[in-house]
Amino acid sequence: MERIKKYILLHLNILLFSFTSIFSKLASIEYNNNGIYGWKLYLFLFLMVLNCFIYAIAWQKVIKRFDLSTAYANRSVYLIWSQLWAVFIFHESLSVHNIVGICVVFIGVLVVQRYE
Repeated sequence: MERIKKYILLHLNILLFSFTSIFSKLASIEYNNNGIYGWKLYLFLFLMVLNCFIYAIAWQKVIKRFDLSTAYANRSVYLIWSQLWAVFIFHESLSVHNIVGICVVFIGVLVVQRYE
């Protein structure tokens, strides 16, 4: 049960980090629409920096429970979250190459997990 708990914490932390890309894309959209004068640009930039700050602290606490190779292999799950956000939030489409890449990442994480 303790092992499951530490992996849940690791993946929640990775999920938290994936929000950085959302804030970054929203800031980019705001910049393209209103330039440097849009107040939402600064809101999204602030949220992006705040999210990175919280993630950095949480990441340091979480990786104490893992071998670094395991923690960093699991961190690649970020790519999966990024693709999900692109589809569900920004209504982008997934290509076959994206899906194959996600599968390769997922298989890689499973291989590393197997040897822990």
